[in-house]
Amino acid sequence: MDMTMGRRLRDLLASGTFLHLPSVYDPISARLVQQAGFEASYVGGYVTGASRAITEPLLTMTEQVAVAEAAAASVDIPMLADAGAGFGEPLHTMRTVRAFHAAGIAGIHIEDQLYPKRAHYHKYQVHGIPLDEFVTKIRYACRARDEVDPDFVIIARTDTCREFGLDEAVPRINRAAEAGADMGLLFPRDADEAAAAPGLCDVPLVYVQSRGNRDGRPLFSRDELRDMGYVAMIDAQVVLATAFAAQRDMLTELRERGDVSGLSPADFLRARQEIEDLIGLDDHYQIEAETVERDD
Repeated sequence: MDMTMGRRLRDLLASGTFLHLPSVYDPISARLVQQAGFEASYVGGYVTGASRAITEPLLTMTEQVAVAEAAAASVDIPMLADAGAGFGEPLHTMRTVRAFHAAGIAGIHIEDQLYPKRAHYHKYQVHGIPLDEFVTKIRYACRARDEVDPDFVIIARTDTCREFGLDEAVPRINRAAEAGADMGLLFPRDADEAAAAPGLCDVPLVYVQSRGNRDGRPLFSRDELRDMGYVAMIDAQVVLATAFAAQRDMLTELRERGDVSGLSPADFLRARQEIEDLIGLDDHYQIEAETVERDD
């Protein structure tokens, strides 16, 4: 039996590999992440929603699963995904686990937000559900995990730290761990909370590197987070924001001048070749040469 992506992810963590996870939203960005040498990647709700010119709270489960499946299918490295609030109550959350697993995803995180999620989430308004409801949702997510693949990774995420600090967030992570969660994710408000959190939680923690955040949440290097005791870092906006800024500037110049200066003709030629190499166009040529383009 082939090793599942969940097993591969667990093996990476067991080996001590710190997982730096750039958040992607399409197959070509996922393939670029793999090409750059990252051991795993991630599909976030923020980037999926934004890439579709809506917001994460408007995403449906099937939309997020489809994006994650397409990205995961384009690479050979494990892919984690944002499963929001499980897209419903415990019964719905169990279906969510099965759907992401069937899509080839290695694991998901499930948060303690209201469902449906509100757009005010992006203004850092915490809509945390009661602790017992969150724990129940995680317990049933883990039940679905154990039914389909015990190696599928369940990450319990709490957003309550944003407003109430570690005193509220840490017990939620630890109760979720008791319910079967494999890892935890919270949002420390400052450097002291970030440093303290790994030692207070009963499961390994993932840090969210949210570049451009407006609530003062600190940013750390990969080495700094590893030294604090985190085992993974989601780089949440780095791919989307960089691509957005580059395309915005290029299109502005193209409209104003009718031409672009950011890339020279030689740069465009090289980039086009790299794109074709990344998608395996030579392999397509070879198959056609052996079949429909073959000289009789």
